[in-house]
Amino acid sequence: MDNFEDLTEPVSPSGQYFNTPPLCSYVFGFLELEIPIDDSQAMYLIQHLFLPINPRFSSIIVRDKDGNMKWKKVEVNPKDHFKVPVFPKNESIEFYDQDFDDYVSKILIERTPKDKPLWEIHVIKYPTSNAAYTIIFKLHHALGDGYSLMGALLSCLHRADDPSLPLSFPNRKSSQLLTPKRGFFKWFPSTIFSLFNSISDFGWSILKSSIIEDDKSPIWNGEEGSEFLPCALSNLSFSLDEIITIKSKLGVTINDVITGVIFYGIRLYMQEIDNKATTSNSTGLVLLSTRNIGSYQSIQDMTKADSKSPWGNHISFLHIPIPKLSQPSLSNPLDFVWKAQKIIKRKRSTFTVFLTEWLLDMQLKLRGHEAVAKHLYGTLRNSSVVMSNLIGPVEPMALANHPVKGLYFIMSGAPESIDIAVMSYARILRITLKTQKDLIDEQKFKLCMARAFEIISKAASMEIPNKKKIK
Repeated sequence: MDNFEDLTEPVSPSGQYFNTPPLCSYVFGFLELEIPIDDSQAMYLIQHLFLPINPRFSSIIVRDKDGNMKWKKVEVNPKDHFKVPVFPKNESIEFYDQDFDDYVSKILIERTPKDKPLWEIHVIKYPTSNAAYTIIFKLHHALGDGYSLMGALLSCLHRADDPSLPLSFPNRKSSQLLTPKRGFFKWFPSTIFSLFNSISDFGWSILKSSIIEDDKSPIWNGEEGSEFLPCALSNLSFSLDEIITIKSKLGVTINDVITGVIFYGIRLYMQEIDNKATTSNSTGLVLLSTRNIGSYQSIQDMTKADSKSPWGNHISFLHIPIPKLSQPSLSNPLDFVWKAQKIIKRKRSTFTVFLTEWLLDMQLKLRGHEAVAKHLYGTLRNSSVVMSNLIGPVEPMALANHPVKGLYFIMSGAPESIDIAVMSYARILRITLKTQKDLIDEQKFKLCMARAFEIISKAASMEIPNKKKIK
């Protein structure tokens, strides 16, 4: 029987959404090390560095006498959460790559036990093409969103060149909904236009979450229960400096470049599988942080009551229609970048994100957290692709003086067929692709993404700077 006196912290509404039968979601963080780390040191780091980050890492979710979800503190045995798979010995790198891929595919669809804290650490002691040693953090979304969990992971790391210096991150200006310093006669029409777009986008978002599905295509078949189907994980790496060059040439943002590349790559893949699919109505669901901050705060600052960027789940989403390859206005591959910029800029200038938060809050009050989870499940299921991004540190890092070669993340547990996560680290931008095995040709999809970047990069090098074609 639970001791209700120990149940001090209620589970946040968003934490409840992600811990229901309809929606059980996880964030996976992958840490690639250049040299192995021994088990005793790893266990020490878990006990003395990872667990103290947040009380939720030492808690389970239970219901109090009124049926409300609460975090309950429990004793944690790190060995219960420390998983070390055994692969065949003395294999080639290619075989270890396959063993790694098969193992990751398995743990992506497994659910963690509810009677233990909602996290696991998987240690791959075998060399792969990417690293000598890989640590995988599997963290339940109820613990926090990608920002919180990545902040927790980064708090365990330090700069490789000088541990006494803090990690630094690329500058990122937060977007504003309206510019308050403009005169009334310039501000008023844009405000009316923004309100009109907000209502239009919000209405379409509700329909997309409940009624309107994407067209069936090579990347979406509308199959129920796809969250339990095997999936494959693959990665592409691009030079951040090259992306910045493209950005400067086209007069857009880094996110615009990457979104344009992803959209173009998706359409190239669809064209290769079925040429008719290039005209299908397909949607990308872009996950956004609602925090008004451009970099990570310390764990101590995140857990303060008055934090500007508090721990937890603070995310919303935008439905972005994927441009069709057959549209006359998209005759130039660069048009995909400009089109992405135009769509995202328009949608970010509306109040759709805040209206979506309001809708979820109202549903929670009137119908309960399972109804909200079903709404979010429908939102994810009815879209072909889910995209998210996080910024990583500029400098190379180390874990207990073990150099970190690579860092990336992905989400799992939701019904979409394709998940795409973008993260920068040490001047490299990593695009991680999670694709449904029985639907997507993983290698062909990856090659189309690489080809999209190559084509856009080459076209940008010949473009007159800042000359935008999409109006």
